Amino acid sequence: MFKGFYTVGSGMIAQQRRTEMLANNMANANTPGFKAEQSSIRSFPEMLMSNLDSTHIPTQKGLNLRGLSPVGDLSTGVYMQETMPSFIQGSLRETGMTTDIALIDGNLPIDEATGTPGAIFFKLDNGNGTESYTKNGNFTVDANGYLTNPSGYFVLDANSQRIQLQNDDFSVSSTGDVMENGAVVATLGVAFAQQPGALSKSGNGLFTSDAGNLPNAQGAAGVGYSFQQGYLEMSNVDSGKTMTDMLAAYRAFEANQKILQAYDRSMEKAVNEIGRVN
Repeated sequence: MFKGFYTVGSGMIAQQRRTEMLANNMANANTPGFKAEQSSIRSFPEMLMSNLDSTHIPTQKGLNLRGLSPVGDLSTGVYMQETMPSFIQGSLRETGMTTDIALIDGNLPIDEATGTPGAIFFKLDNGNGTESYTKNGNFTVDANGYLTNPSGYFVLDANSQRIQLQNDDFSVSSTGDVMENGAVVATLGVAFAQQPGALSKSGNGLFTSDAGNLPNAQGAAGVGYSFQQGYLEMSNVDSGKTMTDMLAAYRAFEANQKILQAYDRSMEKAVNEIGRVN
């Protein structure tokens, strides 16, 4: 009975956390460059249940031999093991703003260890000596002429240098060359993550690498991409599927809740009625 409480409770916690993750996805359905989170729910290791019994041997003094009779496996509940962002390309939205730039996925190599394709990102100087990465190309030109992202981080070029412009009257080619007055002043930097699942989210659509700065995508074997000025890559959240998943998670939570209430009523009956002396 008590094991049932723990099993049902773990199921409720897992579904609650999954609902919170899905709600965050829905809240960012219109956030440029946002990558939807995915969850994996796993079962705790199962326990082998056995019945303790004894066998009586009719000797002169009598002998009882204790033994175990297998009953079967018992699940000990579930848990949400981890959340992983999906790096599928989001849809493009035209804005007409010269400072809005979409980084479009091309041919990306498949990682042999994970079986998933790599990912490419804009490179940002986050001010603490390391780089951050994003697919949100909603940039602006600050008061000093530097190209920055919404968090105020400096956009880096192919040489990991900040990009300084005269104003927002510039153009970007499909290969990432930034031109002013017909002259190339910089090339947008692009980072390539062979295993993007190893990146850490740092908020506001930003990612960081615990293993140091990512390598440049420029010249990397098999890595293809292009740029589109005046466009933004939107969130890759599928609103319809997310709403369906939220409803399924809610129903699963509700089912676990009803089982918990049934256990509670059974315990109440056991305490108040079983063993009552008439």
